[in-house]
Amino acid sequence: MTSRFTELTVDCQDPERLAAFWCAVLDFKVIDSGEGQVEIGSWVPTVEEVRARQMPPTLVFIRVPEGKAVKNRLHLDVSPVDRSTEEEVARLLGLGATRKDVGQGPGRSWVVMADPEGNEFDVLRTLAP
Repeated sequence: MTSRFTELTVDCQDPERLAAFWCAVLDFKVIDSGEGQVEIGSWVPTVEEVRARQMPPTLVFIRVPEGKAVKNRLHLDVSPVDRSTEEEVARLLGLGATRKDVGQGPGRSWVVMADPEGNEFDVLRTLAP
């Protein structure tokens, strides 16, 4: 058997705030929280389900003392499912995201944004019918 991709961990200064932001972006729920960490997901993982098949990973936000210093080497891509890319960008700006210039240049089919702590992510093409 191989390993499973079960969680993506994000170092941050305010796990509750960042978890709330990403819950609103992805329609996830808080599935676990403790001292300085919050885990969110679209489902509550069980060992049996994870062993049986690859399941969507959860996001874990862990408090660290240092702030973000450089461009992310890993980032999330999101695709709107019920609206245009432009409408989704507007919604995310309302949730506290910002537009980000990482040297992507003009005329790209995606929009680079940052979450409230500056972590970059991309809004890709819409999947809406």
